[in-house]
Amino acid sequence: MNELVTYAYAVARNAHGLAEYAATLTGVGESVALVTSDRDASIVLVVSRVGADDFQEAALKQHLEDMAWLEAVARAHHSVIDALATRTDVLPLRLATVYLDNARAREVLDDRAAVFDEQLTRLAGHVEWGVKIYADPSAPTPAPVKAEVGALPPGRAYLRQRKAQKGVRDQVYRAAQQAAERVETVGRQFAVGRARHRVQQGELATTADENVLNDAYLVSADRAESFRSEVARAAEGLQGVRVEITGPWAPYSFATAPPGPDHPMDGPIS
Repeated sequence: MNELVTYAYAVARNAHGLAEYAATLTGVGESVALVTSDRDASIVLVVSRVGADDFQEAALKQHLEDMAWLEAVARAHHSVIDALATRTDVLPLRLATVYLDNARAREVLDDRAAVFDEQLTRLAGHVEWGVKIYADPSAPTPAPVKAEVGALPPGRAYLRQRKAQKGVRDQVYRAAQQAAERVETVGRQFAVGRARHRVQQGELATTADENVLNDAYLVSADRAESFRSEVARAAEGLQGVRVEITGPWAPYSFATAPPGPDHPMDGPIS
């Protein structure tokens, strides 16, 4: 028989009607519910009961190699958090934060109630924006160089073409650095926090262009649109560079997970 364990999505500030709203959401396992702190009823843990077999250490290692399973769990995890964020302040937890039961989850909630209260207060009224910068080092060689190459003997033409291609790549990377500096300037003006993530490469890459920056910014909700519009202009006039901005999201990159999950697993943030 597959026993049940408690899967935690987020710590949240309790609000009128939140339990009823959570029950309408589709999560990783059974219906979504709230575990309330015995020490502070204003703080809750948002959970589902899930089959233990999928979240034992050995099973998780296998699931990490199953992109379809991981994607489905991540989508359900994030959808619950994003839905909650429309109703209250949330402190997102890592993907697959699992406790043996609701009693153990409540112990963690009680032990850290003061810390969670402080973190929720810090994040209240703020959203996260994701900012990625991409460089396309395969940008076309300028027309004058193409004409010059066409007039050269084959050997010299090849060398001139290679030199031109290197020049284009170097120019694109310089432009990408300029775009990154523009984004940082906007961040200093509008954001209260920045988190740097690994650039997306290999299986995580979603485009042929090279991801050269992958940051997240914490921005007050009342300045969110100004931040977005300014960042969107960071690549203006820069050939071979584009800026992608996503959000607004719940503040995933600025939440500190609680200690002591019984089967923790680090999961992906974009």
